[in-house]
Amino acid sequence: MIDHPVQQPDRQPALRLVPMPKDENMFGDIFGGWVMAHVDVAGGIEAMRYTQGRVATVAVNAFQFHQPVSSGDVVSFYSSVVKVGKTSITVAVEVYAVRHPQQPVTVKVTEATLTYVALDKAGNKRDIPMESH
Repeated sequence: MIDHPVQQPDRQPALRLVPMPKDENMFGDIFGGWVMAHVDVAGGIEAMRYTQGRVATVAVNAFQFHQPVSSGDVVSFYSSVVKVGKTSITVAVEVYAVRHPQQPVTVKVTEATLTYVALDKAGNKRDIPMESH
């Protein structure tokens, strides 16, 4: 697969990680489930920040893998709010990998959209504070 260099967003990522060999499948690529789990964490961080409290994932609306991730890539997860309802929030997550430390190349590897619901301390749905909107 050919790497098509891109520019990462000009903001701080919600999450940045380096996958290790233990995260590889038998072909040497990082498991898609590893990426999916961290996309959910990155989206959840943005949802918690925005809603000012606890959230739970209720839907994975879209998920696209564009390129594989390899051990040693520096993987950055950027999240942004795309829709806010009374109790739910939809977050887009874009994932970029920086490959080849000697001659870095940045590629977009994954993008996803997830919906979270705001919860109170008892685990019941709660309204998202109006000042967040």
